[in-house]
Amino acid sequence: MLAGELSLAGIDVAIVERRVGQELDGLRSGGLHARTIEIFDQRGIADRFLAQGRTAQVAGFAGVSLDISDFPTRHDYGLALWQKHIERILTEWVEELGVTIYRRCEVTAFVQDDSGVDVALGDGRSLRADYLVGCDGGRSLVRKASGIEFPGSDPTTSNLIGEVEVTEEPNWGIHRDATGIHGLSRLDDGTVRVMVTEREVGAVAPPTLRDLSDALIAVFGTDYGVHNPASLSRFTDMARQAASYRQGRVLLAGDAAHVHPPDGGQGMQLGVQDAVNLGWKLAQVVRKTAPESLLDTYQAERHPVAARVLKNTMAAVVLRREDERIKALRDMVSDLLAMEEPRRRFAGMMSGLDIRYDFGEGHELLGRRMPDLDLVTADGPQRVFALLHDARPLLLNFGKPRAFDIGPWADRVRSFDAGYDGAWELPVLGAVEAPGAVLVRPDGHVAWVGGPTSAGLADALTRWFGPPATA
Repeated sequence: MLAGELSLAGIDVAIVERRVGQELDGLRSGGLHARTIEIFDQRGIADRFLAQGRTAQVAGFAGVSLDISDFPTRHDYGLALWQKHIERILTEWVEELGVTIYRRCEVTAFVQDDSGVDVALGDGRSLRADYLVGCDGGRSLVRKASGIEFPGSDPTTSNLIGEVEVTEEPNWGIHRDATGIHGLSRLDDGTVRVMVTEREVGAVAPPTLRDLSDALIAVFGTDYGVHNPASLSRFTDMARQAASYRQGRVLLAGDAAHVHPPDGGQGMQLGVQDAVNLGWKLAQVVRKTAPESLLDTYQAERHPVAARVLKNTMAAVVLRREDERIKALRDMVSDLLAMEEPRRRFAGMMSGLDIRYDFGEGHELLGRRMPDLDLVTADGPQRVFALLHDARPLLLNFGKPRAFDIGPWADRVRSFDAGYDGAWELPVLGAVEAPGAVLVRPDGHVAWVGGPTSAGLADALTRWFGPPATA
């Protein structure tokens, strides 16, 4: 995703990928939340995912489903689609954009100086880059070599997950006991997806079929004859977050910056949103249209979002177990989430639709995602998200035509006079006052709200898109 964002901005970008191809062992993440689908829609690629997945109400907390079908968004649902398909679709997109991918390569070391980063690859080659972004997962070499601390909590529970064949009919569905949560489900190809909580925490060796068999026997009294595993992996509830998302010319995104339990399916969403927040900022700094200090806003905005996910996943882990006290607590949480206001708040959080970056006080839109309105423009009907396909910022004027002069930024920001007569609604908040004009960043978040005057507009343009051009 980050490579796609940088490529759209005209930056020469390369991916270093240790895998031979885009194939994944195992299914991993199971789909997309609403805000991630919106982000893909902002780039004109959402239909690629929707065509291959299944829309469903996927938002939930601690086993409680949270319906978002009444939220004001075109994508008032999630998408069931395995990560192997999501990665393949994204790879096809960046290849269309001409992104270079160095496959069968690993970053083994790097050295940064005042003007760039020298990156050593495992095959003996090296690359020179202006910036290096570690998107290399929870065990990130880039993070470790940068000396960035990774504080947080050690695991208290461990789960095995596998895709296997069985000789006995399993006890299908989700099961809970004092150890934790377990599940067995049949996949489309007839194999069985198994998830089982281990009795002990701390194993460091890659899991084996014997490990899975022992864990199943401990819970169900049988391993159902598991054999011929297509994939086996282990995950824990470890929760850690990088103390800094940047060290000089080296940055972190996705699991390299934060790891947490998988409850709620929020991990991939965080990574995609990190990339879309960082991409346009990094592109402007590389082009020298904005100062390097713009990169400081990446951590300022994204760190609190990930910290909230760490918090809600740690809480959800506690509710996985099954004893009388935990069951009583889970029942009370379920009752609370059946109420309208808690349901809306938690659904907004889990779907990512409520994210607000702190740009100070102002209109309710400020810092939040711009709704995908149906606009009337001089060029005919337009959707807001369609105007963001090329990842360029927008000034949308809903008042007197040509009321705002952004001449010194016209090379960076597109301006549209637009009409919109419908209601302005935001997820969780509901109806908000109609603005006279909005400045929308390439990531779809509103950076300024004004009209009929331009008070504060020049400051916002300078803050986010660099100083005005000089004649």
